[in-house]
Amino acid sequence: MARISFSYLCPASWYFTVPTVSPFPRQRVALLGLFFISCLLLLMLIMDFGHWGASVPRDRQYERYLARVGELEATDTEDPNLNYGLVVDCGSSGSRIFVYFWPRHNGNPHDLLDIKQMRDRNSQPVVKKIKPGISAMADTPEHASDYLRPLLSFAAAHVPVKKHKETPLYILCTAGMRLLPERKQLAILADLVKDLPLEFDFLFSQSQAEVISGKQEGVYAWIGINFVLGRFDHEDESDAEAPQELATGRRRTVGILDMGGASLQIAYEVPTSTSVLPPKQEEAAKILLAEFNLGCDVQHTEHVYRVYVTTFLGFGGNFARQRYEDLVLNETLNKNRLLGQKTGLSPDNPFLDPCLPVGLTDVVERNSQVLHVRGKGDWATCGAMLSPLLARSNASQASLNGIYQSPIDFNNSEFYGFSEFFYCTEDVLRIGGRYHGPTFAKAAQDYCGMAWSVLTQRFKNGLFSSHADEHRLKYQCFKSAWMYQVLHEGFHFPYDYPNLQTAQLVYDREVQWTLGAILYKTRFLPLRDLRQEGVRQAHGSWFRLSFVYNHYLFFACILVVLLAIILYLLRLRRIHHRQTRASAPLDMLWIEEVVPMIGEQVGP
Repeated sequence: MARISFSYLCPASWYFTVPTVSPFPRQRVALLGLFFISCLLLLMLIMDFGHWGASVPRDRQYERYLARVGELEATDTEDPNLNYGLVVDCGSSGSRIFVYFWPRHNGNPHDLLDIKQMRDRNSQPVVKKIKPGISAMADTPEHASDYLRPLLSFAAAHVPVKKHKETPLYILCTAGMRLLPERKQLAILADLVKDLPLEFDFLFSQSQAEVISGKQEGVYAWIGINFVLGRFDHEDESDAEAPQELATGRRRTVGILDMGGASLQIAYEVPTSTSVLPPKQEEAAKILLAEFNLGCDVQHTEHVYRVYVTTFLGFGGNFARQRYEDLVLNETLNKNRLLGQKTGLSPDNPFLDPCLPVGLTDVVERNSQVLHVRGKGDWATCGAMLSPLLARSNASQASLNGIYQSPIDFNNSEFYGFSEFFYCTEDVLRIGGRYHGPTFAKAAQDYCGMAWSVLTQRFKNGLFSSHADEHRLKYQCFKSAWMYQVLHEGFHFPYDYPNLQTAQLVYDREVQWTLGAILYKTRFLPLRDLRQEGVRQAHGSWFRLSFVYNHYLFFACILVVLLAIILYLLRLRRIHHRQTRASAPLDMLWIEEVVPMIGEQVGP
């Protein structure tokens, strides 16, 4: 009977033979079944190893590079795993809608949603602006929904139709609406909540249309810049470029300084422990502190932040200039009356303004009063004259306008300066980026001391930034002195503070507070994705549930199957031995017949 020998990959003691045709059909079927089960388990093991390999985090620096490159590419609207969100910024001069998107949450509770601004087929940001501001609807609130219709129609054309019903819409109104009486604000918002859902299928409710405070706007701006910089990511030992790690294991967040035309804003993280501040100061700062959790669940506190944020109305660059001109006008006219002088009353006897370039002539008009001024270009004197406009108090921990300022650890902090902080350093001085107080003061002083005719000629020759205009040239001396005073005298930043970065773009894109707003508003959506993933796993294949995710049971089953195979093969070997013993008499008879013949031949 033919036999097949099994010796490959087996020890010598395992050498055995099995019949090619088993006399037991049931055993043959069982052996075949065990073979297929073994192959299936081996395949699942390979798949599991692949799953483990895919779960190993890639190099964080490389991931950030890919993410930044991906943000500049057109959004793949055919991808069913993408989610979308809309934020309407209803400002004082106009309204803009921003369309954001993000993939499904990765399931790690330490990570936030990977929200990016949507880009169209031409890789341009999907954003649209209309004028005037929504506050223009104060007397006709029934037309508020008509006012926003062009923005929402624009967004609806870019977001896939099948995603509309699950796309949240947030309408957030800022300074313009805050100036309106509350009843007019409520009338505008009521019209939006009533009419917009009738025309658009976006996920929208009454709580998603609101007038936000300056404090909220500052928090959203702080969230946006830190999110773009990756400061909400958890530390990775392999990340060599990670900023200094805090004692809590989180990355150090950055503070923001933003000086617009009318207002000034500062926001930065403060210690979460209330024991850091004395009780009286803690009570005074309570209204200026915002504590929030960006995590997807209240159970996860890795993303709990406590931020000091304050908005100073009237401390923006343009408004500060108006306040300065009012001060100069009143003081000059009062001095003229007391001393019988005529300073500034005619072009021949102008007021010498240290905050304007040398030789520049200007006129300050307030109602029926006129003051003629001529630039003197004395930057140091200009700064001294601006000091009263800071409205500081003698109280400790007080900053601009006598408002409490939470302590800043200047030895372990980092700030970004936007708007005027960037324009004042870059547009004409061309030293934007890393801020250095003495270098900035020297450059600003040199600029102020130049003749107006020289500055205009340089402007014509294109020696300044393309963003610079005549208004910038005219008021650069004043604004640089005002920024310097606000930073060092108002907020008490050291003159040699090394960790201030002035910027307009971060990673080649403008950072809007709306990004921080949608990140905060959608912070609980990852929890929804995790629950949906759990439901899918519960109804998934029992093989993957039992073997892939329960590794102990998986390996136990492999051992049982291997043991069964070994026992079965040993049984076949015993059968083979029985068959061998049954044929022994025939073999012995053959030997007995042969031996005498050999003996006979040997005998002679």
